[in-house]
Amino acid sequence: MTPLRRVVIGSLLILAWPVAHAADGHKIFTQGGANPAAMACLGCHGPDGKGIAAAGFPRLAGLPAGYLSKQLHDWRNGSRKQPVMEPLAKALSDDEIKAVSLYLASLPADPVGDLRRQQIADDPTTRMALYGDWSRQIPGCVQCHGPGGGGVGEHFPPLAGQPASYLVAQLNAWRDGSRSNDPNQLMVGVAKAMTDDEIKAVAELFAHPVSQEVKP
Repeated sequence: MTPLRRVVIGSLLILAWPVAHAADGHKIFTQGGANPAAMACLGCHGPDGKGIAAAGFPRLAGLPAGYLSKQLHDWRNGSRKQPVMEPLAKALSDDEIKAVSLYLASLPADPVGDLRRQQIADDPTTRMALYGDWSRQIPGCVQCHGPGGGGVGEHFPPLAGQPASYLVAQLNAWRDGSRSNDPNQLMVGVAKAMTDDEIKAVAELFAHPVSQEVKP
């Protein structure tokens, strides 16, 4: 083999690596991991990764890869608990977690509603989402999770379009200690300060962001 041919073949292999890596993520999503206990994601999260609202299974499509990877690692180490996801995460290798996280992050997500702090809120639920209640040390949801609850970076995931029952379950998990993997325990304090009715109302607001759009 000539030196030039070696260079060409080597270059093609390097270029092919990201494609193969992405294909692995797709395979894990659709068929599961190498370990049979690592079940395919689409069974619960839907063929497009947008979740199954009726069952409370959350959207994964379009979430930051770093956030998705952290959640899987947290299910492994016990800082986040869920009876289905804990054994599944433990069955995935580090490379599989990285691959499926990158694949899910690449999937398109639905647009979010235009819910911003500069808008005027005329009902208690929207006021909570926009401004919070600082008398109880509750920041507005969009202050951390971005306009419309569309998410900000790897630590503040999207709320918009997630099933209301899933959002309620997560806030209750922070309340009871079965989830404790948020930055600086911020959500623990927020969840404990909110009433049951406030949790349900805010969850419904973000679950249906387009229909709940607020005009300035």
